[in-house]
Amino acid sequence: MLLAIVTIFIIGYLAIALEHPLRIDKAAVALLLGMLLWVLYAFGAESIVPVADAEELSHYLASSTTLQSLPLAQQCLNFIVNVKVIEHLGDISEILFFLIGAMTIVELIDVHGGFSIITNRITTRKKRKLLWILGFITFFMSAVLDNLTTAIVMVMLLRKLVSDQRERWLYASMIVIAANSGGAWSPIGDITTIMLWVKGNVTTSALVKFVLLPSMVSLIVPLIFASRMLGGTLAPVDTTVKTHSDFVSFGEKRLILILGILGLIFVPLFKAVTSLPPFIGILFSLSVLWIFTEIMYNRKMIDEAHQCRVPKVLKRIDIPTILFFLGILMAVAVLQATGILTSTAQWLDINVHNVYVINILLGALSSIVDNVPLVAASIGMYPIVDPTILSSVSDPAYMGYFVQDGIFWEFLSYCVGVGGSMLIIGSAAGVVVMGLERINFVWYLRHISLLALCGYLAGAFTYMAEVILFKGGL
Repeated sequence: MLLAIVTIFIIGYLAIALEHPLRIDKAAVALLLGMLLWVLYAFGAESIVPVADAEELSHYLASSTTLQSLPLAQQCLNFIVNVKVIEHLGDISEILFFLIGAMTIVELIDVHGGFSIITNRITTRKKRKLLWILGFITFFMSAVLDNLTTAIVMVMLLRKLVSDQRERWLYASMIVIAANSGGAWSPIGDITTIMLWVKGNVTTSALVKFVLLPSMVSLIVPLIFASRMLGGTLAPVDTTVKTHSDFVSFGEKRLILILGILGLIFVPLFKAVTSLPPFIGILFSLSVLWIFTEIMYNRKMIDEAHQCRVPKVLKRIDIPTILFFLGILMAVAVLQATGILTSTAQWLDINVHNVYVINILLGALSSIVDNVPLVAASIGMYPIVDPTILSSVSDPAYMGYFVQDGIFWEFLSYCVGVGGSMLIIGSAAGVVVMGLERINFVWYLRHISLLALCGYLAGAFTYMAEVILFKGGL
């Protein structure tokens, strides 16, 4: 059954990649893939669960005498329905609600013309210069926000600056790379760095000191090559079309922009202070902005058709992107629940036994599957080693890579964060931008993947050089 799950997963990803030739929406394929894998997981429950979750199944059965009297197949199916489905759906729902909240805030700013305050300050029409400006704004913004939220914000800005769709695809692709690279060196820039930071595998100072430069290199290299694809100046963007923002004063636009940006920045601070999931913070921010716009419109004497209250803005949210995200994450959840990802990581450890090669391969793998379960599997496989016991272990040099702020953890943060840029579906930022801009998977593969790979490897070699110079060798 595991072979069938892996085979169908590969076929599903190929179907997503070939969305345009097949003329079947990728969201439909992703949903089918995710649900079908759970069906196969349920059908193979009797053979999969006792192996992949023996201890957890034992604790579950011990909680009820009724369960203990059931046949093994029924026990395992019951375990999947009442434990695994709820567990993974809970994690996925956190991401989806966060995405809905962030997209709504960004749409709310956009529909009221808030982004025009920023875009009006970007006066350059030179394509190459604009590419570098957007790239570095995204890079540093994603370290303060997170790469997913930053990608949404920057794509909305991009739509105000670039009218040609194919050119916008190139800019949007660089935004994906910049967002992923920027999130890799900050403890709050990506969900994987948050995981490593919260678990104590890395500290903020170590991430900034050793991962910032490789991350920047991973952006600069693709930007150099992408600049060669552009030349000349951008066509002027038509600003004569009357929009809803014309019924909002400049002061109100600015206030909505400030409240929206502060609401987005508030989320990582909220997470750090309360330890609650980020989706609670983003929905809290949305509620504040929602109340503000309600009060604003209650004071205005304008026709309801020209009002953009939140219920109306919610209709602008790209639901197919949300469903695509749901399908992909549900599919990856099966790979995690069945132990396929953990087995892959263990095979690498046994057969490769080199933290640099392992991390580079994990980074490449993160462009195919979600990096969150990869990092979760790595954290589970390699507990933090106490430096005081290194002298008593059989391989102290190798185990030294796994102490707090060890080379394995720092390099893992870089690799799984940046590696996802090699495919458009390899990161949360890429998936969202793909949905928002309808970027063709094959187009990205042909025009961007090689650039992202070059940047990824250049950054990896930069980190290795840092190890040689500042940590006493590889």
